Amino acid sequence: MNVRAVVTDIEGTTSSIAFVHQVLFPYAAARLADYLRAHGDEPEVSALLEAVRAEAGEPAADIERLIEILQQWISQDRKATPLKSLQGRIWRRGYERGDFSGHVYADAARNLRRWHRAGIALYVYSSGSVAAQQLLFGHSDAGNLLELFSGYFDTGIGPKRDPASYRNIVAQLGLPAGEILFLSDVVEELDAAREAGMQTLQLLRDPPPATGAHPSVRDFDQITL
Repeated sequence: MNVRAVVTDIEGTTSSIAFVHQVLFPYAAARLADYLRAHGDEPEVSALLEAVRAEAGEPAADIERLIEILQQWISQDRKATPLKSLQGRIWRRGYERGDFSGHVYADAARNLRRWHRAGIALYVYSSGSVAAQQLLFGHSDAGNLLELFSGYFDTGIGPKRDPASYRNIVAQLGLPAGEILFLSDVVEELDAAREAGMQTLQLLRDPPPATGAHPSVRDFDQITL
């Protein structure tokens, strides 16, 4: 592969899906109501709650109704940007208190470090907020990995299954799309990246997801750049 930059997904790619669904989501869900009641009047949190009202189509929703909406979105694993930002704020406390550390597969950490040393630019694109991404990699099982990455993208750049999102990333990276490799476990995301001109590679972790017409590997050790 002629690759100058790698853009990687997180969940199911660098990190376990179980960590997100069995640790992060329940942690935020259990603390969401108390957090919003305590901090809902703060300007940044208030702006996120306004975004929830707008996305839910309920401009008059009070704090208790917003809590109901957000808990429902969590149970649905909805990729709503204001929800992801609020979860990230709650997770920050958990990471900083040592309640948990960010799961990163050993093969992913090992090869991300190797690629960084080789001068390949590394980026993250995840449905989780940029803040949540940085918390996971900054407090990971493998140590602080933040220095490895040149940038982070979340759904603010666009939905992960929309080719336009990947075109926006290509434009920001300033590289030919064909020299950028996108890693993910999700076929629809890989399809969108390929339509934008990127190289693609599917991670088939255990248990493997549905496969598509993309080259695939079991882990990062099988990737040769």
